Amino acid sequence: MDDTAAAEIGEDNTLLLLDDDEPFLRRLARAMEKRGFAPVEAGTVAEGRTIAATRPPAYAVVDLRLEDGNGLDVVEMLREKRPDCRIVVLTGYGAIATAVAAVKIGATDYMSKPADANDITNALLATSEEKPPPPENPMSADRVRWEHIQRVFELCDRNVSETARRLNMHRRTLQRILAKRSPR
Repeated sequence: MDDTAAAEIGEDNTLLLLDDDEPFLRRLARAMEKRGFAPVEAGTVAEGRTIAATRPPAYAVVDLRLEDGNGLDVVEMLREKRPDCRIVVLTGYGAIATAVAAVKIGATDYMSKPADANDITNALLATSEEKPPPPENPMSADRVRWEHIQRVFELCDRNVSETARRLNMHRRTLQRILAKRSPR
């Protein structure tokens, strides 16, 4: 890690990572550790609230939807316990309404999954006067669409008919999309 990144992070490099996707959480923790942060992992809202109450971190990356509740509850608690905490909210359910709600209660930034560790770091370290730089390798529109379809498919317990109904598309069209490889 270079000295400029360490200087930007500051002396308190504690980072709460709250996500119920364990493989993603582990990868992100390793990547953020390499960037100079001291990550603490949590997989539930309850764990996140406990960490926020007992040892509020300087930085946080919080998933919006968790199995036991809403990540915004943890964001609110972090704001109460540590007003200077820089918080990025991550979600696979990107919507303007949730982005506005997250920022209103104190999130520094709001990003859609899958998010790159560099993009998350840039968002955490951006000052309030400057915007973080745009992502180096943003997902193509086709990839975003594919990711959304895959997520809805998984949430519908891999039921093609139910997924097609919720996405308002023909079942055969959905089957063709699911049979193809993911776009770049």
